[in-house]
Amino acid sequence: MASRCWRWWGWSAWPRTRPPPAGSTPSFRHHLSTQEKTPQICVVGSGPAGFYTAQHLLKQHPQAHVDIYEKQPVPFGLVRFGVAPDHPEVKNVINTFTQTAHSGRCAFWGNVEVGRDVTVPELREAYHAVVLSYGAEDHRALEIPGEELPGVCSARAFVGWYNGLPENRELEPDLCCDTAVILGQGNVALDVARILLTPPEHLERTDITKAALGVLRQSRVKTVWLVGRRGPLQVAFTIKELREMIQLPGARPILDPADFLGLQDKIKEVPRPRKRLTELLLRTATEKPGPEEAARRASASRAWGLRFFRSPQQVLPSPDGRRAAGVRLAVTRLEGVGEATRAVPTGDMEDLPCGLVLSSVGYKSRPVDPSVPFDSELGVIPNVEGRVMDVPGLYCSGWVKRGPTGVIATTMTDSFLTGQMLLQDLKAGLLPSGPRPGYAAIQALLSSRGVRPVSFSDWEKLDAEEVARGQGTGKPREKLVDPQEMLRLLGH
Repeated sequence: MASRCWRWWGWSAWPRTRPPPAGSTPSFRHHLSTQEKTPQICVVGSGPAGFYTAQHLLKQHPQAHVDIYEKQPVPFGLVRFGVAPDHPEVKNVINTFTQTAHSGRCAFWGNVEVGRDVTVPELREAYHAVVLSYGAEDHRALEIPGEELPGVCSARAFVGWYNGLPENRELEPDLCCDTAVILGQGNVALDVARILLTPPEHLERTDITKAALGVLRQSRVKTVWLVGRRGPLQVAFTIKELREMIQLPGARPILDPADFLGLQDKIKEVPRPRKRLTELLLRTATEKPGPEEAARRASASRAWGLRFFRSPQQVLPSPDGRRAAGVRLAVTRLEGVGEATRAVPTGDMEDLPCGLVLSSVGYKSRPVDPSVPFDSELGVIPNVEGRVMDVPGLYCSGWVKRGPTGVIATTMTDSFLTGQMLLQDLKAGLLPSGPRPGYAAIQALLSSRGVRPVSFSDWEKLDAEEVARGQGTGKPREKLVDPQEMLRLLGH
């Protein structure tokens, strides 16, 4: 069966090796010429999209070799830096990614920034195919007056801060205010609200960073409002996250029953997941809680609420103009039906006082290299089923392919599809047929530029260090957040 697969793909069964040493024998050279026909593929980005793409390629093609490049010294992307610390079960997918990285036909190279340390054309020269899976590293700006004021930051940066993303480690959000406003009603907005309101002792046994836990212990935030332009039927969070918020220890929900008038009839036609979610919102807003739940809510010292039909127009400054003191909101109403429902302003305004504003209106990808087509409006690489438009041999998967939507399972399906397209092109002879040097060529370039890549075994040393640091305080790990310290620990 395996030999049939090898003939089918037209590639040799020999594993890939490094170039031969000087003075190597003719028989070694003969073997190498066969070995180099192994398809060399590189994946840019080591989050779920990158690892799932690599996994599919390795599983479906028994000779393919995949190199994964990552700009951080550590792997796993949003699984490490995006998933909330109190959701450890979601991070179990790291075990699968580690298995992929341990394959003899896979290599991880961290601390390598594509577009800076090495270009996409250089990668395309070294590999038979290149897959861009670097995700959505930026946040969408609000584009309203006052968003540059101290006290305003993106939810993405806030999540990066408490999860140990190196670029956000010095964020130092000021939590000395009573009220925080989150602009957005998706899962990230709920994550941020939950972390702000969770009693710090409930976070002590998670992998939240030491610095973030220290700031949260001193937090004075008592109320968090999540603001959305549209109504209850259009919220972007899921029922699991909503249920967690409703049951959050020490916090009570504030929902206005008036926002839910007439919804009972409308939800009959909506798909089941949306129906269940809206029914839970409706019950929470309109039904009298039982004695136990009523007592829990009455004793809660913190609260969170959903403000619907409100669109941010301006971040209001404090009297001295030095920081955020509120958000001016336009009251909206809905026009259109179904997916085409839009929020349009009614002309009314209201001001919502707060000392902290977190914008959670979406992520967006950045262009990685001038040679790669990029749609700056949609924030994606133009592609057809993962094939980058007009650039043969270049592919994309994950959020940079389809936009920042969906969960890890969605990304898995999407990445497998891109991998399948690449393998179809390989079988059809649409990729370069001659041998490609792969990492050997890139390693020489990086060395000449003073870049020291971090291997997966290097990461495992850092992983062991993090776990050891966490043991003293009963945490699963204490994350390293300074890339320079990581490199020093590795002797780089």
